[in-house]
Amino acid sequence: MLTVAKGTIGAVMFFLELGVLISLAYWGFTREVNILVKILLGLGGPAVFATLWGLFMAGGKAPHQLHGIARAAFEVVWFGAGAAALAASGLVTAGVVFAVVYVVDGVLRLLTDQV
Repeated sequence: MLTVAKGTIGAVMFFLELGVLISLAYWGFTREVNILVKILLGLGGPAVFATLWGLFMAGGKAPHQLHGIARAAFEVVWFGAGAAALAASGLVTAGVVFAVVYVVDGVLRLLTDQV
């Protein structure tokens, strides 16, 4: 049973990670600016965030793996940016739900030693 719960918690975390990238892309493409800026924001924002994730957080494979408080701070900023991007795009409820799911998943990761 615990194995299934841990797998589910991990899967939710993975989908939250993807959700941040999708949220940033959505935010970028919905800005009321010219098409070139939309493309830059819609593709560039997720690209920058994905690069940062790969450098600092990628499941033990990151060249500059963060630990402890630095990891926690990075996560809060990362997932907070996803929630903020949704809210800034006019999807405030989705942003709040995203943030709540992240917090619940984070607490469950702590309780099951998946940090």
